[in-house]
Amino acid sequence: MTDTLTPRLPAPEASGAPEAAHDAPAATPGRAPWLGMLCGLLAAAIWGGQSVASRQSVADGLTAADVTVLRFAMAALLLLPLALRRMRPFPVGRIGWRRAIVLTLLAGAPYSLVIVGGTAFAPALHASVISPGLIPVFTAALGYLLLGERMAPARLAGLALVVVGVVTFSWRSLGSLLGQGDTWIGDLLFVLTAVMWTLFGLLARRWRADAVDVTIATCLLSVAALPLIALAMPMHLLQASLGAIALQAVYQGALVGVGALFFYTQSVALLGPQRAALFVPLVPVTSAIAGATLLGEWPSMSEVAGMAIVVAGLTLALRAGRTA
Repeated sequence: MTDTLTPRLPAPEASGAPEAAHDAPAATPGRAPWLGMLCGLLAAAIWGGQSVASRQSVADGLTAADVTVLRFAMAALLLLPLALRRMRPFPVGRIGWRRAIVLTLLAGAPYSLVIVGGTAFAPALHASVISPGLIPVFTAALGYLLLGERMAPARLAGLALVVVGVVTFSWRSLGSLLGQGDTWIGDLLFVLTAVMWTLFGLLARRWRADAVDVTIATCLLSVAALPLIALAMPMHLLQASLGAIALQAVYQGALVGVGALFFYTQSVALLGPQRAALFVPLVPVTSAIAGATLLGEWPSMSEVAGMAIVVAGLTLALRAGRTA
């Protein structure tokens, strides 16, 4: 998602991945800042609603494999015209086959299977707090251990707040370890998605992979794996309603797979990466509102407190410089 959510993919001219970094493009002069703010809000709203849509898929009788197939099939249809013009060799472009396969394993179909699978056990809000909250923490830790990157004290304090917030948020889930439910399984899967996305971001940054090329390559390579997923995993598409299928195809494939990337890259281009990244803390907030109003999943007091601490920590970390 953004700077602290993962180390950002090197961006093309007017583009940035859902991250932010030093080599990101500066804000475009002379363009209305309100348009950049609107794009940032739309991207945050789409990301916040993703876990709600995934949770709804469970209620509609769809499996993680169903949602993954719908997501990447729809996104591939939308991205194919651009891929045919841009990607040489097709479909991995300048990334290369081996690197594209590694990135796809971390952020493509396997990532979708894990995060959608997590919503079968835990409420939608858990996915929007735990994973986005821990990604910057894991990124900072690995950046320090592997790359020797230092952090400003304010950034370190923000990430420490995130950890406190995630623990506070998940406090009730820990009770399910004692036989009071399976929420902890979903939370662990969301932690796994944070690890996967962190590794994806670090590798993409190290390889200086173009954001749009990565999006296209991971999508199209994931499509190649869909027949295997359909054969190896349970699927209920034939039993699901057309409305349920359309919801997942449009939201997961068109809005998350294509729309959120477009809106966020436009926000980066118009506002600059640092200001655009400030919209990321809105992701758990929009997820909480959508989950409560659409699914009736009202957070507990500890979850509200934990979410507030995570949002505060993300905001502090995003506003702070990377180094002292």
